Amino acid sequence: VSKSLWLAFFPYNISTEPHSLVSSSNGWSVHVPSDVTGELGKMVILPCTFTHPYKMFDRTLTAIWRIKEPYNGTVVFKCISQSTSELCKTAISYKNKYKLLGNPWHKDLSIRIDNLTWSDSERYFCRVELSGDIHDKYESRNGIKLHLIAAPRIINITVSSNGDHTFQARCTAEGEPVPALTWTGPSYSNLSSITSTSHRVTRELQYLTHDGKYTCTAVNSHGRAEGAVYFYRFRSSSSSFLLILIFVPLGIKVLILLVILIFIVFSRGGIYLPSSLAR
Repeated sequence: VSKSLWLAFFPYNISTEPHSLVSSSNGWSVHVPSDVTGELGKMVILPCTFTHPYKMFDRTLTAIWRIKEPYNGTVVFKCISQSTSELCKTAISYKNKYKLLGNPWHKDLSIRIDNLTWSDSERYFCRVELSGDIHDKYESRNGIKLHLIAAPRIINITVSSNGDHTFQARCTAEGEPVPALTWTGPSYSNLSSITSTSHRVTRELQYLTHDGKYTCTAVNSHGRAEGAVYFYRFRSSSSSFLLILIFVPLGIKVLILLVILIFIVFSRGGIYLPSSLAR
């Protein structure tokens, strides 16, 4: 089955490899693309069609999708239909994000995965079972590898201090492909370090010496994102001036309060002397 044929049957936002994988045996076959690409946070379609050796059948049909490995992998979707006149009723849908799109009675097990997350980037295997006097089952052996793409996103940007009283700015972003990070801002040392894990990257700008706005920019083939942090150090002269601004008004208020208290005391009759001294 060619890529154009898959797109004709599934006019959704999916990207598949030009060829599909076919598993076949004794009149059974399963057709799936080798790879599908989806975008983080959106939906994707996993196509799967099959053939069987029977001209007609009206038995219980079970459609299953599993991840990681065929036959023994974790089941993420399962639906059961008792007859051709009955819809396939969902028995398992992990996190309720898997939906059957195809009609199993029309040899179509295609599913939709909603709200894609990084953990959805797995290999998927579709399986069909026919129950009755004879129990038949067939499953794709190679499966579909789901790849995720994502525009950059700044997930954390901070300024912190070490024990040696030096300062550094740290920016963390995620995306697929992993985005390239750059810092811009006031004059600064070119010393920086980069760490990268999976779809996430962190760049640290070391030994900040100039006050101002520092901007972190993340770029990959799907977009661009920016985040900014403001850095300002209190110097000794500035700190002394700040203390003056705080304590001088406070001292004036205390002095005014004392004057008011003395006035209240004298206005109520002055200071009373002990009776022995009054004589």
